[in-house]
Amino acid sequence: MLGAAVGLTPDQVCARAGVDRATASRYWRALGFPDVDDQPVLTGADADALAVMAALVASGRLSDDAALGLVRALGATSSRLAAWEVDLVVSELARVDLPRADVPGGEAAAATAALVPELAELLDYAWRRHLQAALGRLAADEGPTEVVATVGFADLVGFTRLTRRLSEAELADLVQRFEEAGADVLTAAGARRLKTLGDEVLFTADDPPAAAAGALDLLDRFADDDVVPELRVGLATGTVVTRMGDLFGTTVNLASRLTALARPGTALCDAETAAALAGDPRFATVALWRRPVRGLGLVEPFALQRATGPEPWLGASGAGA
Repeated sequence: MLGAAVGLTPDQVCARAGVDRATASRYWRALGFPDVDDQPVLTGADADALAVMAALVASGRLSDDAALGLVRALGATSSRLAAWEVDLVVSELARVDLPRADVPGGEAAAATAALVPELAELLDYAWRRHLQAALGRLAADEGPTEVVATVGFADLVGFTRLTRRLSEAELADLVQRFEEAGADVLTAAGARRLKTLGDEVLFTADDPPAAAAGALDLLDRFADDDVVPELRVGLATGTVVTRMGDLFGTTVNLASRLTALARPGTALCDAETAAALAGDPRFATVALWRRPVRGLGLVEPFALQRATGPEPWLGASGAGA
């Protein structure tokens, strides 16, 4: 699984990489692992990776802080990816042969190990594709940190009540269905899912029409779903700060607050998004009563629906302005 035999102690790895023990420990923790004692449980690959990071810093291509940030990003992403892949393998074994809870750990390990060469190749391919896409967005925005985008949140209504009624396995299946189907819907609309926070999906798009299409497609996708409860969606357009693959700023907070204001099965947007959609024949927006929103002052929400649907204010939170 590791691609090399274990047999090196931490001191031996540090000696091979030319790095002191304290620096190596910082990288190891940033990768997401606890400190290793003096047992020979490391490999030559550990020494090689440590040497690569040390060389990047020594050459001046990365600062110490940037190097640690890179390792943290790799560790966090790889940890979730590995857990996801193992879960998929176990689910596949359970589907074919055994109940999920009865899949032996050794069998799951063997099945996963058999896929490692292909998984490594696919990981490199997917990373390169996403790296190119991220650089393309950077070039279009002409700035690495502050960009104008439309941000959306999609929230599962009544999720807290569901957690008390469903078993852990049923709850996990619900969240998986929501995350996977939701990601497909958003991608097809031209939006990007950034992350799932339990009962909520954060997504973004470079332009309001793509975000609006994704929002309404999400509502349609889960409107009659027997497993996933109703959704409510909030959209806001404005400047956001991008950092470590995440978004920050007032626009993100406004989208979250609008989601909380929306009624089940509806979408709300802010004035900037509504103005951008005004000339698009696919969408209809109607201004609702202004209301105070914590931390943001008075906010004027707009009900968002398809132009061919019922009057958009009928299912929205609050009366029409």
